[in-house]
Amino acid sequence: MVLSRRTFLYGLAAPALLAPSLQAAAAEPFAVNMKEAAQVDYKFRMREMEFETSEPPGTIVVDSRKCFLYLVLGNGQALRYGVALGKGAHAWTGEVTVKKMKAWPNWIPAPYHLKVKPDLAKYLPDGMPGGPDNPLGARALYLFKGEVDTINRIHGAAKLREIGKKATAGCIGMLNAHVVDLYSRVQLGTRVVMI
Repeated sequence: MVLSRRTFLYGLAAPALLAPSLQAAAAEPFAVNMKEAAQVDYKFRMREMEFETSEPPGTIVVDSRKCFLYLVLGNGQALRYGVALGKGAHAWTGEVTVKKMKAWPNWIPAPYHLKVKPDLAKYLPDGMPGGPDNPLGARALYLFKGEVDTINRIHGAAKLREIGKKATAGCIGMLNAHVVDLYSRVQLGTRVVMI
């Protein structure tokens, strides 16, 4: 195997990139499978990389065509994560803002969930409690357009086979390990741009 300079440097930087995730995982009330982050297809693993954008540091940019989420760091750099995105009629573009953030959130089925699976009504009105079986996973960032909740989220609980695919009902799905890391790096008011 030939080890390129880039691969060697990434190998040196990877422990520093994952440090917030590993620390956060140790304090979780439910288990977070940190090994999943190393099992996802290589191109969808979290990494710091060059990313030219006019967006300011702290902005989240989602490339809906390639299924990547970028957290802009500035100076031409970003953290990139592989994601699962909305399929078909549930896809969207534009700008939204993170107006609410929750660890191990309740999940309340949206009207379109109920159309497909009417039995989900059992979770109304309070929602499914947070935990390992909850569709939002370990974290949720709630996306608003102005003061209106879009019902879309950046959230955990995506399965390995879904990353890099159009596999969600409009949300931006991440591995729990990745969403825990992203959550530790953003704050309320973060802009999210879907391209």
